[in-house]
Amino acid sequence: MITIKNLTFAYGKKSPVLQDFSLDFQQGNIYGLLGKNGTGKSTLLYLIMGLLHAQKGEVLVDGMSGKDRNPELMRELFLLPEEYDLPAVHLSDYVSAIAPFYPNFSMELMEKCLACFEMSSDVNLGALSMGQKKKVYMCIALAANTPYLFMDEPTNGLDILSKSQFRKAIVTAMSPEKTIIVSTHQVHDVERVLDHVIIIDRNRVLLNLSLVENEEPVDLEKLFVDTLTYNSLQQ
Repeated sequence: MITIKNLTFAYGKKSPVLQDFSLDFQQGNIYGLLGKNGTGKSTLLYLIMGLLHAQKGEVLVDGMSGKDRNPELMRELFLLPEEYDLPAVHLSDYVSAIAPFYPNFSMELMEKCLACFEMSSDVNLGALSMGQKKKVYMCIALAANTPYLFMDEPTNGLDILSKSQFRKAIVTAMSPEKTIIVSTHQVHDVERVLDHVIIIDRNRVLLNLSLVENEEPVDLEKLFVDTLTYNSLQQ
């Protein structure tokens, strides 16, 4: 379980991105984390990972704080950032280098996820396009098999077919003991795989809604716009 309590964070002397912010993420769900630009979605993921430190409040994952960089916790977390680069090495060499940090890393699961993208593990990362690198790193993130996986705009740069394959890979890798949080603006890319949607705005959770019990598909774009409109009228 992830517990965020009275969290305040600002970059330098700027206005807080998150202020007195509280939220819980329960185990075993795929969360969609939505919000307008600048409302703290990516910042929140980095705070959970301990890559940023809050000025006030706390973020706990199973009772531990990421800012302590405790190896026991770090092996349970994986962040797929929006932007990254991969070294020009063979995929097998890269996996050999990072897999020891994740005790549940599964080569079998990585092969399954790569198959979802119609890709092979016999590739050199330096020879791939940016879109292909994104798909490979996504498979690595899923194969790390961590209880907590955070994805920041994972479908940016993917074509229509690849976005469909992404959804298949997520479903393939998901299990009851995992929690996946997807921060995105591309709501139609993920709406069919989400169990839960959270819409935030700096110091407020505007919507915290389970989608599991809905019999009909949810139009996340409409839900997002309606939620922002309603909250704007209440101010």
